Amino acid sequence: MKAPSRIGILGGTFDPIHCGHLAVADAARDALGLERVILIPAGRPWLKADQSVTDAAHRLAMARLAVDGRRGFEVSSIEIDRPGPTYTVDTLAELRRELGEDATLHLILGMDSVRELRRWRQPERLFDLCHIAAVSRPGARDVSPDEFAREFPASVGRLSVVRGPMLDISATDIRRRAAAGDSIAVLVPPAVEWYIVKNGLYLG
Repeated sequence: MKAPSRIGILGGTFDPIHCGHLAVADAARDALGLERVILIPAGRPWLKADQSVTDAAHRLAMARLAVDGRRGFEVSSIEIDRPGPTYTVDTLAELRRELGEDATLHLILGMDSVRELRRWRQPERLFDLCHIAAVSRPGARDVSPDEFAREFPASVGRLSVVRGPMLDISATDIRRRAAAGDSIAVLVPPAVEWYIVKNGLYLG
């Protein structure tokens, strides 16, 4: 009998996707024994409704270039294809229907995002749909499963703390560097750097 699939889900604005995102995905995959990781660029992220976000087609294209040739990684346009604001709980429910009840979903989040979970839509329901992999981030204190369970009782047994790579890379800094004509070569995969330059992204 085949064991249930263990699938990682890493969502984000990915504006642009960078080496920090990929390192976090690698850390979670290795720590949790994930068979594959699905990267999901956000459609219209409601938490960034007051910010300017690069067109979804560009962000999707960069994500696909970033994982091209990386075994066990894929990109889904599920949130971009769905109209209206982007809510993770809706995405997970849709993925659960597509992948089946036997699949074990692990939502990969940076530790800073885990600490903001109370602001998300229906946060308690997340634990009915998936496990959460909380990945250490520079400048963010690790959450303790016991502490987290006091706020979210449903998280008991469904939260894993992953020691992530301490890469202090931000998309905001990459956009600023690109706008100034500075090199972003060590911050994004080569194909993503090429795409940004070719399409004149972030030049303002």
